[in-house]
Amino acid sequence: MSLVAIRGATTVAQDNPEQIRSACLEMVQEILNKNSIEKEENIVMIFLTMTSDIRSLNASSAIRQGMNWKHVPFFTSQEPEITGMLPLCIRILIQCNLPASQAEVKHIYLNEATKLRPDLIS
Repeated sequence: MSLVAIRGATTVAQDNPEQIRSACLEMVQEILNKNSIEKEENIVMIFLTMTSDIRSLNASSAIRQGMNWKHVPFFTSQEPEITGMLPLCIRILIQCNLPASQAEVKHIYLNEATKLRPDLIS
């Protein structure tokens, strides 16, 4: 097993708790599926950022409750405001133990966030 980091991002159309919950869970499910992560115990930690225009729901809460994860440590921060940044964006960094190398992990970018890292879109 190797400690690897998996990146991802998604966007929502508006600051709405249901859209945030749905987008976060879709992103996490894609990361889990594409990287064959089957057990909560393999996840070391999850770091999330949200742009300042997202205020109605914390992405960590959406994922923790939606996945029913009780032991995964989460940390959420506000994305720095940069001119021209992608609005209504949620980014994720998951550290986990996998039987794969860092070069083999699949990063997931959904919705408007595909613009952030087109080089990582498969």
